[in-house]
Amino acid sequence: MEYIYSALVLHAAGKQITEDAVSGVLKAAGIEADAAKVKALTASLEGVNIDEAIASAMVAAAPAAAPAAAAAPEAKKEEKKEEPAVTEEEAAAGLSALFG
Repeated sequence: MEYIYSALVLHAAGKQITEDAVSGVLKAAGIEADAAKVKALTASLEGVNIDEAIASAMVAAAPAAAPAAAAAPEAKKEEKKEEPAVTEEEAAAGLSALFG
């Protein structure tokens, strides 16, 4: 992941994503760069519009997250309904057991 993050840092800074630049970011972070991974990353990003890739990834993730977020409050309501009510007698019995 750190290789991808380094490319995103370079992109955000407006710099070109080259092997030397990615290696430099990784070195600055204290990570020993693997030359093969750096080369593969830069080759795979050639001709890719990173802004469009990020936007399409965010659009694809949004619909998947919406149903899960909508279902969460319903699950909490159901959990509250299932809790058994404690009567005063049961509470008193529990307290008497505590204090003898």
